Parts: sequence; structure tokens; C-alpha cells
Amino acid sequence: MKGTFAHWLQHLPLKEDGSTLMLYNGDRKDNQNHHYAIVNIDRSEQNLMQCADAIIRLRAEYLYSIGEFDMIHFNFTSGHEAKYTSWIKGYRPKVDEMRVNWVKNAAADSSYEAFRKYLDSVFMYAGTYSLDNELEKVEDVSKMRIGDVFIKPGFPGHAIIVVDMAVDKDNGRNLFLLAQGYTPAQDIHIIKNLHDEDLNPWYPLDFGDTLKIPEWEFPKEELKRF
Repeated sequence: MKGTFAHWLQHLPLKEDGSTLMLYNGDRKDNQNHHYAIVNIDRSEQNLMQCADAIIRLRAEYLYSIGEFDMIHFNFTSGHEAKYTSWIKGYRPKVDEMRVNWVKNAAADSSYEAFRKYLDSVFMYAGTYSLDNELEKVEDVSKMRIGDVFIKPGFPGHAIIVVDMAVDKDNGRNLFLLAQGYTPAQDIHIIKNLHDEDLNPWYPLDFGDTLKIPEWEFPKEELKRF
């Protein structure tokens, strides 16, 4: 039986404790105080894999790992769909302002290298606006699941993903763990909880009306799901 997205997220590989958070170009990020851990996954060498793209990356990597190629598809901001199965067959997007045509101009290729090039293409033309439109609203935040996304669409917007959940054995309180990419493009990382050192890096599910993370806030109504 294939593992679930939730199980896959719970077992994300992490870099060694104390690793430096790096930007896409190999520079050290100035602020090193907001990440608890760094996900051990490569960065794009261009300024592409930002916040929504990091979530797209994790979702696509999971689907690729279980061979569900037909399920790997995301929308560009224009609304046009980018199917990985089309990319495998050699089709590439030809973008003219807000018009996108898929043209066969490459050899068929299902290698991981080609998959990464597909993702960079998605990162270039997708963002919080398009990802928000693909997700379904979670009406009750108390029903949160691993893999759910807090997302604020916009230019800029922001998006983070729930990568684990737990129950505090001392008081039965439900907790969750968050990961994000950011702008400029950088390592995907686990977010610290700067508001509660005792819980850090976990966040309480009963956080109230607004989830406050370093450098951003999300109303509870902005929780969505694939």
C-alpha cells in the first residue's frame, strides 16, 4: 500500500541541527532566527522556489515518489493547467503574455532531471494566487490535517504547510508543525514558534482567530486543503 502525503511529510529528511539557511544563489540568508530546521531538499538555482512553489514542490515530490504521474498537475497564474504527463511526452509551455500553448518540441523524458525542469517551469508561472484557486477551503480549523495549507493569495501573498501534528501528553492539547519557503527563494524550512518558547517549534491548534508566525499572520479562515 502506498504511503499517504501526511506520512511522507512526517518523514521529511532534515539537514543537521544548526545548518545555515541559504538563498537560491548560495548566499546566506541574513535572518537566521526564524527557522527551527531545514528540509534536506535541493534549491532551484534561480529565484523560483518561493512560498507557494515550496508547497507545490513537496506535493509533486510525494506524487512522483509513488509513481502517480497523472496527479501531478498545477495551474499557472493565467489559469492554464500544467500537466506533468504532457511534459513527459515532450510538450513545453509557450507563454505569450496571458496566453499559454503547449508545443511538442522536446524528446519524451520521464527522468527525475526532466521532472525538476517541469517544476521550475511551474514555479515560474504559478504562485499563491493560482495555488489558492486549486485548494479547497477547510471550514473548521479544528479539523486540520497534515498537508493542509494556510494561504493568502496576492502579489505578494504567502503560504505555509502543515507537516506534522501531535497531542501534548501532559494536557491533551492538539499541536501542529509548519514548513515554508519564502522570498527570495531559499531552503524549505520548519518555522519556529517565537510566541511560545515552551511549545517551539509546535503551534497550538487552539491558536484563536489568527495564526501568528515570524513575518506573517493568517486568519484561521485561510486554511485550505489539496
